[in-house]
Amino acid sequence: MLRFKNLGSGSTGNATVVEGRCGTQVRRLLIDCGLGIRQLQARLAQAQLQIEDLDAVFITHEHSDHIGCAQAVATRFRIPVWMSQGTHDALGSPDFDGLLNVAHDMEGIDMGTFQALPFTVPHDAREPLQLRCSDGASHLAVLTDLGHASDHVLQQLQGCQALMIEANHDPDLLQASRYPLFLKRRVGGPYGHLANVATAGILQAVRHPGLRCVVAAHLSAQNNAPLLAQRALAPALDWAEEEITVASPTTGTAWLAVAS
Repeated sequence: MLRFKNLGSGSTGNATVVEGRCGTQVRRLLIDCGLGIRQLQARLAQAQLQIEDLDAVFITHEHSDHIGCAQAVATRFRIPVWMSQGTHDALGSPDFDGLLNVAHDMEGIDMGTFQALPFTVPHDAREPLQLRCSDGASHLAVLTDLGHASDHVLQQLQGCQALMIEANHDPDLLQASRYPLFLKRRVGGPYGHLANVATAGILQAVRHPGLRCVVAAHLSAQNNAPLLAQRALAPALDWAEEEITVASPTTGTAWLAVAS
């Protein structure tokens, strides 16, 4: 059994728990740790978890809203951390006291009850990786922070029953925003963040009858709104707008099952 819960998604901090169960064995992976340690503890408590319940942390890239308190969590609670070599280098090669594991594109990470498969994405970071998690029957892809979907990305999204996918901005709101021109170009560029319409195109490309759960994530507080994301994404799947879950920056989502 595979399920997941986002703890918060957006520029103020990102973190998602993926949990796999097989009989009495339970393993949990925290994807990104972009919160302060007290905030992480509080949001885990809302999920009826503690930091000690985590078996590993995976960092997708070095931006502060994704790395957060990862080093403190790892060293204080003795939790292994996975990230790419490029991400570690970009962070200044911090000491994880023997707990660092280097992740590579398309090299699976065995979590015991499920496998996490990293894959590269086009984003303005040193060596960003996102994840596909599977227990063999159920498949979840977590895909935030990318400017466009390469063929490699689309391949990793095929056949998933659940997707947590970035829907960062509405292009019209971005262009009308008070962001400086360089930031508008960065966010809307091919190595920035996905616009709602781009996310809809991805969903249309990977849709299949078994896709049951879509979470719109990493929405810009200034340049998007939950209803705008839902209105853009739902038609790509022929779903009702309310069937698209939107991850909140402060409360994330409920626990969501990845049904095969």
